[in-house]
Amino acid sequence: MNQYIICRMRDSVFSFLMNNGKAVEIHCDREENASLLGNIYVGRVRDIARNIGAAFLEIAPDTVCYLALDEIQNPIYTKKGSSPRIQMGDELLVQVCREAMKTKYPSVTTNLTFRGKYLLLTTGKTQINASSKLAVEEKKRLIGLVNEIEHENADEKEKRTYGWLLRTNAGGVSRDTLQRDMERLQLLYQKAVADGVHRVCHSCIFTAPHAWISRLSDIYEFSAEQFLTDDETIWQEAKAYLSACQPEDLPRLSFYQDTLQPLCKKYSLERQLDCAFSEQVWLNCGGYLVIQPPEALTVIDVNSGKYEGSAKNRQKAFFKINQEAAREAARQIRLRNISGIIIIDFINMDAAEDREALLLYLDSQLRQDPIHTVLVDMTKLSLVEITRMKKEKPLYAQIC
Repeated sequence: MNQYIICRMRDSVFSFLMNNGKAVEIHCDREENASLLGNIYVGRVRDIARNIGAAFLEIAPDTVCYLALDEIQNPIYTKKGSSPRIQMGDELLVQVCREAMKTKYPSVTTNLTFRGKYLLLTTGKTQINASSKLAVEEKKRLIGLVNEIEHENADEKEKRTYGWLLRTNAGGVSRDTLQRDMERLQLLYQKAVADGVHRVCHSCIFTAPHAWISRLSDIYEFSAEQFLTDDETIWQEAKAYLSACQPEDLPRLSFYQDTLQPLCKKYSLERQLDCAFSEQVWLNCGGYLVIQPPEALTVIDVNSGKYEGSAKNRQKAFFKINQEAAREAARQIRLRNISGIIIIDFINMDAAEDREALLLYLDSQLRQDPIHTVLVDMTKLSLVEITRMKKEKPLYAQIC
């Protein structure tokens, strides 16, 4: 059974997405240092740097954020100067879309997004789109349902200044379920805009739920059949959220009460966490990975280690090690929340068809990651280049 486990460890709330007993994602939410991700503020433009296409806004005293000028779409101003272009002193609604990382400021966007389990409401575009992971016929059905629901109120359709994105989770859902999600997101959007235009600078208009709660709507149906916790407060919060937003998932929530074997021990969560920080990761075949995150990129080195294949089938053995290494590397990238540029140094293989097969296999493993990850290519030195979108801090930074 695949599970989403939430528990308190090391004075923080940890969430583990478990796949057949192995963690594929670990997140740490430090309660004394809550994340700003997803929050909406009335920000004031402090500076414009048109040479780099950016504006710098304050969302709180001494809290500066980065806004890309070419991504400004349908901004909602609460105070506007005389210029039609964004200028110093303007005040507008912005949402934190990326956390601060190392020396970089948090990033904000004028495209406000409200997340449901089946839909995203976004002010950036007014179209209705669907996840690329949905089948073509299912996309047509779902887009048709959204149009039907909106056409029930012609006035609302004419006034709509936002768009819809149907998420992968929407596959197969009923009209009533979709409508409930739409109505909840519309209410959140309308309240944020109505409140925001009358609030003073630096006001927080919308506070995103705890990150571990938000992930309840991000988890695909097949990723976790059970939500499990042994903490009374977490269980009550999760129950309240699911009852209000995802009542169909309430049966998946379980409260762990075995006093003889704590939840942490039963699923070896401390060991899973320690493994996510280990520089060396052993493979079942006897090979191992070395994962090192220098300043500019992350390097993963594949080694044959203790593998004892016959010398006669050397290339076949190398392919087997590389294939297992590809599967584990994809898991470790997601587990540690590694982002930016990633280089994997596989064991050299002579046959071009082996290299091609390895890339296809690695790509299939990376596609299981919900965060946008791209396999770029393999260089002449057999170095595989990967990029992964930066959204949250890597696991080590969340904890440290």
